[in-house]
Amino acid sequence: MSGFSDYDDFDGLGLADLVRQGDVSPHELLEEAVERTTRLDPTINAVTQQHFDLAKEAIDQGLPDGPFSGVPFLLKDLGVGLKGTITSSSSKLYKDAVADHDTTLVERYKAAGLVIFGKTNTPEFGITATTEPALHGPARNPHNTDYSTGGSSGGAAAAVAAGYIPVAHASDGGGSIRIPASCCGVFGLKPTRARTPSGPDVGEGWAGLSIAHCVSRTVRDSAALLDATHGPAVGDPYAAPHFGGSFLEEMQKAPGQLRIAVQTRSNADTRVHPDCLEAIAKTAKLLEDMGHIVEEAEPDLAPGVIGDALRFASSVGTAAMLDAHAERLGRPITEDDVEWVTWRTYQRGKKVLAADYARSIALIHQITRKVGYFFEDYDLHLAPTLGTPPRKLGELDTQNHDTKPYARLIGEFSPFTAMYNITGQPSASIPMYWTEDGLPVGVMLTARFGDDAAVLRVAAQLEEASPWAGRKPPNWAEA
Repeated sequence: MSGFSDYDDFDGLGLADLVRQGDVSPHELLEEAVERTTRLDPTINAVTQQHFDLAKEAIDQGLPDGPFSGVPFLLKDLGVGLKGTITSSSSKLYKDAVADHDTTLVERYKAAGLVIFGKTNTPEFGITATTEPALHGPARNPHNTDYSTGGSSGGAAAAVAAGYIPVAHASDGGGSIRIPASCCGVFGLKPTRARTPSGPDVGEGWAGLSIAHCVSRTVRDSAALLDATHGPAVGDPYAAPHFGGSFLEEMQKAPGQLRIAVQTRSNADTRVHPDCLEAIAKTAKLLEDMGHIVEEAEPDLAPGVIGDALRFASSVGTAAMLDAHAERLGRPITEDDVEWVTWRTYQRGKKVLAADYARSIALIHQITRKVGYFFEDYDLHLAPTLGTPPRKLGELDTQNHDTKPYARLIGEFSPFTAMYNITGQPSASIPMYWTEDGLPVGVMLTARFGDDAAVLRVAAQLEEASPWAGRKPPNWAEA
């Protein structure tokens, strides 16, 4: 592999096989990933923390014989801890916050043999759908650098889309895996609630709406990484339904004929862009050609109810986090400490009464049951991932004190994803369409609670029928 000319031809599992066979060393793979990152990231700004020396040290100490042994990997700069390194959450409040231990998910990544060499850009505290933090500056879409990567795992999706690495850590509390996966043209699975661990520092994020997994160029990398990381940890408050098999093996099985509901109407009663509708039409036709039963149907929910439930969970979670940090600082959090949208979210959360929060949790449970009954009749639900193609950078302005335009644009941009954070169901964005301008548009596929394997099986069918992994954006980190 002189010059690593074949690096682009392999996903994470493929690279690990090369290491296992002795065709390439973990040091060579790391050097390639670092060189690509160093060369292209001044343009893309996907990576906010560099841990190159720690990665080399991990290789020198000997890597476990895991499914991804020797594969370079990036963590999201939010929600995880890598001992001895900063997790900034893209906020100046945490810009010097050094972890004194690995979080459970990071322990599992290390056990899988992944070589962690940095962290990726995210909006401040992950509370918006674009990655344009004041602390680190905007992540730029590899397909067109005038456009957003989406958020909150925007840096992760950009790093994978631009060819730094084949798979990266990501997390999703309202769409934060699926939104950037759609914007950047990669695969992004949000697993079933509690399928992967959040510990040891927290039991759940945003009342159970948030969960971590990855974005990847191939479906099989996502399945294999879920194999390596799923399952409860000691002390977890609850667990996903037990899965005793292999997601990678399940992904390769024929799904049989499935009943698939197709939705095109926005959950927020906003207009859906024609390109997003065309992506759904193309995918629905493909699924029909595969033999599935496809018909128009959607859960019967009042417009706006999903947004209400998400706002309660995210604002109260943000308020609790910042109040805890205020105690550590020994002073109140002020408007100057955070971005304007974060400040507004914090203030809204502090005003929520305990009884109001209890009612919001009851609302979440009601929505979950109603949607659960919908899935008594359907195996899968197909909808647009987003209401529009990627937005231009600067449109979703988190510093504008007039929040009405911001709220309107967010509602138009992402009216679909949050429903499945509320219900906890496995849901993925699949890159099935590109606009005439070359921007990716994802479709969202969701299964019953606990049935992550169904999403992976049909996503693999679509990947085989309409491959996307070889489609390189103009900004690609070529060797």
